Amino acid sequence: MKLKIAWIGKTKDPAIQSLTTEYLKRISRYVEVEGLPLADEAALLKLRDKSRPLHTLVLLDSRGKELSSEEFAEFLQNHQDRNPQPLLLAIGPADGFSDAARNAASTNLSLGKMTLPHELARVVLLEQVYRAFTILKGHPYHSGH
Repeated sequence: MKLKIAWIGKTKDPAIQSLTTEYLKRISRYVEVEGLPLADEAALLKLRDKSRPLHTLVLLDSRGKELSSEEFAEFLQNHQDRNPQPLLLAIGPADGFSDAARNAASTNLSLGKMTLPHELARVVLLEQVYRAFTILKGHPYHSGH
């Protein structure tokens, strides 16, 4: 499985960049992963060009479905087992995704009901992806919750 994690906007805070780098490194122990900083939503939608199905797009959006950590791990496992395309998880801009982007996605997930700054949402997503793979591999990281 190849996993791509995209975010829209520049990283302003060095602490966010440091955490992004750290979690991408941790995730890479379990799966091939790539971080994709994008300028805007249009750049994300260009990646979703129907003539070249390069990935399965999943948006992290406040209107999406909420999953527990275990359910998210199962979601990733199901994709890995059933879909040969890379999975592209995308965090939107500060003002959220447009209807066009939500409609282009195969799935919309939510990190929860609380509103998070988009840079912090990226770190939360990366941590949950890492946690999901530790759940799937039986690593003790998750057992202390």
